[in-house]
This record gives sequence, structure tokens and C-alpha cells, in this order.
Amino acid sequence: MPSPGSAPEPDPTAPATGPAAGPAAGPATIGTVAQAAGVSRATVSRAFGQPHRLRPETVERVRAVASELGYTPNPVAQALSTGRSGNLALVVPDIANPFFPPMIRAVQGQAERAGYAVFLGDADEDPNREDVLLTRLARQVDGFVLASSRMSAARIREQAERRPLVLVNRDVAGIPRVLIDTAGGVARAVERLAELGHRRIAYLNGPARSWSNTQRLKAVRAAGARFDVAVVPLPARRPTFEAGRQAVPELLGSGARAVVAFDDLVGHGVLAGLGERGLSVPADFSVVGCDDVLAAQAYPPLTTVSARSAEAGRAAVDLLAARLAGTSTGDVRLTLETTLVPGATVAAPPHRTDPH
Repeated sequence: MPSPGSAPEPDPTAPATGPAAGPAAGPATIGTVAQAAGVSRATVSRAFGQPHRLRPETVERVRAVASELGYTPNPVAQALSTGRSGNLALVVPDIANPFFPPMIRAVQGQAERAGYAVFLGDADEDPNREDVLLTRLARQVDGFVLASSRMSAARIREQAERRPLVLVNRDVAGIPRVLIDTAGGVARAVERLAELGHRRIAYLNGPARSWSNTQRLKAVRAAGARFDVAVVPLPARRPTFEAGRQAVPELLGSGARAVVAFDDLVGHGVLAGLGERGLSVPADFSVVGCDDVLAAQAYPPLTTVSARSAEAGRAAVDLLAARLAGTSTGDVRLTLETTLVPGATVAAPPHRTDPH
């Protein structure tokens, strides 16, 4: 059922009209599409600019007719008539991190299904650059999906006053958000290491401004206390393969023989650094990653914590589209749970002692 104020849709009992009645002379226009589809010009405009205001079958029919006639909507005219650009923006902290490509693809696909195009911004782990991106893109988009923001909560709220905004992996009250809760999977990783006999493990931190890193460190510490495992946090750093590789001397100096890395990329670097020193995984050292994006590419296959980045991206677009359509308000907080994904990189410590 279309929302109040939308143009009436065609009577299915009315005589059919369409491209079969004969092609229009000259380039296709919004008027020729409307005539061929048996709808008003306003309905054609909404089918491309505000599809949420029409029934899905109407949108599908109008777009099919437009495609057959070779009609492409004018984005400038659409923006003037609807007050909307038909664009969304996704901003991520590091486009090269393998956690984000599945999310990017999912956001684009879900946005296209809702009638939007997507701009992509890479903040390069810099909160100031992130702020500039949002400020500049605000003139060209209807709303934002902001993933793993490094900005302060106060600045995020200021940006949310300019354009509708949905967060992924950042918990700011009052702003719609999708949170991948890795606490459960991380706790299970610590429990598994404790079962194998580890009584001292390291946690290799990610970016200091990362909400996910804060949650993972809390989860490791809480699980360590519960399972009588000492936890050694190691310094925060940008999550890269090289960072994991360079952290190996600190890991070996920590006295731990197991590590939970901030993500799979860091964990993969740890595997390489251990191998360079002639150490075998998991016989000499156990490694757990997080986000399940490189586990299958590592050797041995990395034990990790599941990620739901694509699902989070789709959910964020749905929340944003609902917000833009005026059908969702309030403090929406969607949480996605995670689990431990077994691999081949954990085993008993090399010199296991009886904890009792």
C-alpha cells in the first residue's frame, strides 16, 4: 500500500498499455515510460527515487519498462523533485582490511535493492579524515553507514544531526547501530585454551580507538578470570599483517605460549613471524584470530572467531532506509552474536604443567 500522498497506481482491470503498443519516437522520457507502464509520471519518479513509497511489483514493472525503452533517470532532476539524491555513503576505517570488503559488497547490494547508489569512503584509521569525509559527502548523500568509527561519540552525534546515520560496531546511545558482539566467541577461545592447559595467554590489541578492540580485550580479561588464565595485553597498533609479524618478539617475551589476536590479519602475521623464528604452530605456540576472514588462507588453518560483516552491512542499510522512509525512529540497537570457529592453530602448551 503506498504511503499517503503518493500517486495512485494503475487499476489492474484497465486496458493494458506498454511497449507492445509501439515504440515512442525519439529518446525515452519519464512521460513515455509512464504511458508505456500505465502509471503517472510521479510514480515513475518514485520508482527510481523513492521506491519504498510504492509496492515492489510496481517498482519492478516500471523499471522493466524503463529498461526496455532505454530510459535512464536524470539524477539532478530527481534530486530537485524529491529533495533526495538517491545516494548513500559507507565510510570504513581501512578499505584494505579484509574484514570490510564483504561488508562493502553487502551494503552496495542491499542499497541497490532499496533504490540507492553507494559512495565509499576510506578514513585510513584517522578520525579527522573520517570527519572530513562525512562533512563533504553530506552534500551528496541522503544518509550514512559509518563502520567502526574512530571519531569521538560527541562528533558522531554532531554528524548525525546533519544526515541520518547508522553505525556498525560503534555503540553510541540514541543512534541506530548494528553491533557484532565478538565477546561470546572470544570467551570460548579463552575457555578452549584453558582446557588445553594454558595458564597464561597474550591479547594482541588492535587500534586504541576501536570499539571492537575494547570489547574483545574486556572479553579476554573476563574469561581469563573465569578460567584461571593470566592475560597479558600487548600494545595497541594498526591491524596489519606486518604488525602481527613484528609483535612476535613481544609475544615470546611475555611468557605466554598462546595469543588471541585482534583480527585474522594480525593473527596471520603472527603465524609468519613465528615461522621465521623456527617455531611450529600449534606445537610451540597457539594462535587465535578474530573475524574469520583469512582462516582458510592461513597455514595451518587459523582458529578464529566468526564474523558477520556482510550481515551487519545489510542490516545497517535496512535501518538507514527505514529511517529515510520515516518508518523507524528511536534508539535501535541490533546485536549479532559470534562463535569460535575451530582451526588447527591451538594445542596444549609445549611444557604443560598441572594447574592444580
